[in-house]
Amino acid sequence: MDEQYRAMVDFLVAEGTDKVEHTKKSFLAHLIGVYQDLEAWGCGQDVCRAGMFHSIYGTEPFQGFKIPLERRAEVRELIGERAERLAYLNSAMTRASFDATIQQDEGPRTMIDRFTGTEIELAPADFTDLCTVHLCDWLEQVERHESWENRRSAFRRLAEMLSGVAVESYERVCAREPKTSLSAGSLA
Repeated sequence: MDEQYRAMVDFLVAEGTDKVEHTKKSFLAHLIGVYQDLEAWGCGQDVCRAGMFHSIYGTEPFQGFKIPLERRAEVRELIGERAERLAYLNSAMTRASFDATIQQDEGPRTMIDRFTGTEIELAPADFTDLCTVHLCDWLEQVERHESWENRRSAFRRLAEMLSGVAVESYERVCAREPKTSLSAGSLA
């Protein structure tokens, strides 16, 4: 177990994440679920910690909870520099720019930072780990959120790019999609 696990959970509770509803459970439960799923995938400590804090600054579609960017140093001290950077990137990305970069077969991977409006070039390791966190976040909540059709092709592409456990998890979760869903029967 991560030596910072209790401190990270205590921080999130102190911020009130246990009182914020998110996909039919608490936001805290979702954050812990993403952490645990990444851990089960065999991800390293930085990626797991980034998963627990993946939307700490809010995201383009989720504004139900966020701490100010002025507190990045505090989060960095708690979870580490790389984990905080990955969490920031997940919070900062515009979905359209991220979806465009994952469709590329090669070349530099970039995204638009919604906080600054600037384009960020992602180092290969950061890109891969950001893809992992982003996919795991969706897989942890899609069944409860019932938003199967939301960016489905982007998430399928992420699973294919990451391969292995990512594809297995994607297919296992999508197999539970209700037949009444708009995208039922389509894994793409």
